[in-house]
Formats: sequence, structure tokens, C-alpha cells
Amino acid sequence: MTIGIAVRGPMAGLATFRALRAVERIGRGSIGGFASFVAITAQGEVLRAETQRGGTGTLFTAGETTGVAPPTAFAEAPMAGVMSSGPDRPPPLCQFTPARAGVGLVTGHRLPNMPGVDGVPLNRAVLDRMARGEPAPEAARAELARNPDADAGIIALDAAGRIFAGNSALVARRPDVGRAVVHNAGSDAAAAVLHNAIHPHVPLAQLAAAVALDVVAPIDRADVWVRLDAGTPVEQGSENCIFVDGANVAQAVMVTEPGWLIGRRDGAVVSFAAAIRRGDELLGYVTAEPYGVVEAGRIVSLSGASSTDLGVRLLRSPNLARRR
Repeated sequence: MTIGIAVRGPMAGLATFRALRAVERIGRGSIGGFASFVAITAQGEVLRAETQRGGTGTLFTAGETTGVAPPTAFAEAPMAGVMSSGPDRPPPLCQFTPARAGVGLVTGHRLPNMPGVDGVPLNRAVLDRMARGEPAPEAARAELARNPDADAGIIALDAAGRIFAGNSALVARRPDVGRAVVHNAGSDAAAAVLHNAIHPHVPLAQLAAAVALDVVAPIDRADVWVRLDAGTPVEQGSENCIFVDGANVAQAVMVTEPGWLIGRRDGAVVSFAAAIRRGDELLGYVTAEPYGVVEAGRIVSLSGASSTDLGVRLLRSPNLARRR
């Protein structure tokens, strides 16, 4: 009964939507019914969308078309959250995802909208603490500690980007709970997921979080592009690497496997995450892996073509002019 997802980072709104859609497509159980979706834009505007039946299939529409992706304002929001389950929850659905500009948002699973020991809905009590300046993790932990018998799990995300996901003592004893909190090592992007009564429960939370992170911080994101042509020499060296000139054109491909220099060979002569260097400067890492053919120490073709543009994820902001 219910799943909660919260995401921070570029395109967090789209990431939240895709994470929920992935669970709907793979999981079974209490999913595909109501959805209460909230996003906070970079300008501080709180945006809402909701549906009682159909989940992501009816959450957003474009004219007569249902099941479309979130509109631009929702998709590009750097903070977003959703709570979803089976159909027909009591209105207003916004009670499941309270949010406030300049403060943050709260979602969760089970019944975080029910009154706690003070008579205030647990999710609103957490948001009120955040509004008073408490970081999201401290605010959520405090209310969960004060309400051990609450039938609820809380995900809190504050305006500073701090994120938390945890269950009351009561819910933590359930055998069907899934939880995931993931952070991207190279950015502030993060995603948190709590769910229950959606199966298979063990991997679904990790899957949803991974789908979200793949939107806000994809491992194969290309910041810039460099060109690699047939005829480029292949040399053995201490790392898998491509040397480029000032025009972003590859001058040599270095490989650690000596077999590439013998006869004819097919495969990944340019491996995923191979270094990109200009002289002694490390610029970044390759985000693509074309199918290469090498003969007599030179590239013959790349995915059947005589030239290809390779995506590169920058290590920092070096001297690679943006192409494409």
C-alpha cells in the first residue's frame, strides 16, 4: 500500500515521474492507482498534479492524449516528489505530499497524512519543523521517534537538498518494505524511495532510485564531443586513453591490451570510460563505446563508419570547446 519517491537534481521532476513509471511497469500490487505529484521549481514555485486512477498513465495529459511526460516546468524542477498506490484515496490528494516554497517537500508511504501524537498529520509536522529551520533528516527522525506506532514512512527533502527516508518502528517491522537512498558521487543529485505491498519488494526500491538517478546524473552524460576518424593510430600504453588536439580531434588511441596491435581485431578499441587527454592534461572520460575494427595498428572503421563523434564527460571545465 503506497510508494513514495523524492528526487533532487537537474530534471528531478522528470526523474520522479520515470521512477514511478518504472515501478508501475515492473511491479505488482498496490500501484497504478492514485498519484499525488509535487515539484518545486528553481524559482520557488510549487507545482502539483494528481490522479485517482491510472498512475503515470493519467497523471499528465496533452489535449486528448494521456500518459504523456510531465510538462517542461514540472520536468525541469530541481526538487520533486510523489506518493502513489491503488485507486481512490480521500481528497484532497495534496495531503499526501505537503510542500512549501523555500522549505521543501515531504512524501512517504503507508499513511503519513494521519495525525500523530500532537494531532497534526505526521508529514505536515515534519514540514513544519523544516520551516522552522530543522534539516530534513533531523525533522523526520524527530517525528518518527515521537510516533513509533504511526503507520507511516517519511521521505523529507529540504530546500538545501538534504534528503531522508525512514519508517516508524511499526512499519519497520513489516516484511514487505523496500527502501533506497542513493547519492551521486559527482554532484548533489540524490533520490529516495520507500514502499510496501508492491512486489518484488526487495529490488524495486533500488530500481526506482537508480532510474531517477539515471535522469538527474546519467553515467553516460556527454558534456562535449570529440571526433575519432578511421586511420587513427592505435598504440599500447599504461591506460585506455584517447589523445586529442586543440580542435577536439583524436590523434591516437592508447590501449592496454597488446592484442589490438596484432593483425585484425574487432571490438571496443575505445572502451567506456577511457580517458581523454590533451598532452599531460586529463580532460574527462568517454561515455560511448563504438564497435571498432583495427588492422595493422590503425582504426579501419567505427560502428561501420569512417568517423564518429565520441561523447565525453568532463572531469572539470577544461579547454574542450563544445561541439555539435
